Amino acid sequence: MTSYQFPEAFWWGSATASYQIEGAVNEGGRKPSVWDTFSATPGRTLNGDTGAVACDHYHRYEHDIDLMAQLGIQHYRFSIAWSRIIPDGRGTVNEQGIDFYKRLVDCLRDKGITPHATLFHWDSPQALEEAYGSWQSRQMAIDYADYVTAVVSRLGDRITHWMTLNEIPCFTHWGYGVDSDPPHAPGTRVSSLKQVWQTSHHALLAHGLGCQAIRAASPVPCSVSLVDNFAVTVPINESPDHIEAAKKAFHTCGQNGGIIFPALTGKYSPALLEKLGENAPDIQDGDLETIHQPLDVLGFNVYFGDYVRAVDNECGYEVIDFPEYYPKLNMPWLHILPDCIYWGIRHISETVGRPDLPIVITENGCAVADELNSQGEVIDIDRIFYLRQHLRSAHRAISEGYPLNGYFLWSLMDNFEWSYGYDRRFGLIYIDYPTQNRIPKASFDWYRECIRTNRVV
Repeated sequence: MTSYQFPEAFWWGSATASYQIEGAVNEGGRKPSVWDTFSATPGRTLNGDTGAVACDHYHRYEHDIDLMAQLGIQHYRFSIAWSRIIPDGRGTVNEQGIDFYKRLVDCLRDKGITPHATLFHWDSPQALEEAYGSWQSRQMAIDYADYVTAVVSRLGDRITHWMTLNEIPCFTHWGYGVDSDPPHAPGTRVSSLKQVWQTSHHALLAHGLGCQAIRAASPVPCSVSLVDNFAVTVPINESPDHIEAAKKAFHTCGQNGGIIFPALTGKYSPALLEKLGENAPDIQDGDLETIHQPLDVLGFNVYFGDYVRAVDNECGYEVIDFPEYYPKLNMPWLHILPDCIYWGIRHISETVGRPDLPIVITENGCAVADELNSQGEVIDIDRIFYLRQHLRSAHRAISEGYPLNGYFLWSLMDNFEWSYGYDRRFGLIYIDYPTQNRIPKASFDWYRECIRTNRVV
């Protein structure tokens, strides 16, 4: 039997995002983001919920950091709100916004917690949506790079771990829909798939320019990463033919071939370009060189995967539909497939051809139907089950020599879960939203023991 012991230098952390926890949307000089506008639009979010208050972390961050210290995490991933730093998206820097993040980071460091800052987690300024349609324009990448320079030049003495963008597919392919209402902000209808792919190409440009801006602006040596939720293809069994089928499918599953491939290799996957045909994005001279920046780490957000098998068709593979009663947790897509962590990491090394690139799991977790019992506790054994299996998969990757260096659990606390509002809970800490009371769940204690012993318990 294995003890599931992790390497001594392994990072244990947790993660959050600005719009999901901060609240205080009209304080400190902040102006609206696209998520303020989207969530205030009737019918866009469950129960009409918005992030206006969320977890009130803007006012309660010191108490929340005390809870992080109790948990024992050494690393905390959070995001910086563009609309707090440059409220109009471009132009004047709001020093009140900078000061908030200075206070936050100083408090983390005082508790011995290393800050890892994501520079964009979906909440772009509404002013840029009104000016030129956000990610529909190449100008978005330029304005993003200017914002990055403003942040890193002011906070780079305190933060040395930077992440450019969080999950390009979600704010582009889920934020723009062909003749349909997308589930994410800015929620823009477009007329062709080509226009959707153009938005993710512009986001890749923003990533590339952002990498350059971080390295130019940082006053000290720093680490630069991209965070992607690339789709994971898992062989139905680990025979050579099914493994090969999963590798083939990885190129065209989700948006992999047009996001993770150009970011890590400097080229769109030929298999994807062939599939897209005239819907492929327009790529200008020099774009791919800009996009393909050297990275210190790849951030991997992973919750589920897809099973693939080898079949005799023109592709050589088939992605298998989940049966109706396949086990899943409290999101419609949250099928339990722990091998997704192992295979995601392996695909970066073998399928994408980047065995040199260190990987950190920047999000992994699950929504369950948490409830307080009669003693005022949350005994979330379903979450513990999910996390235990996924961490064992992470351990397998390390034991086979793949370069996994850390794990950030999503999420530290329950929060505004985008279009699902406050109905879905991902946290280790239960938030009683009417009172803003914080109640650590059973999973909080379980994860604390994993961190204390540096193993899966």
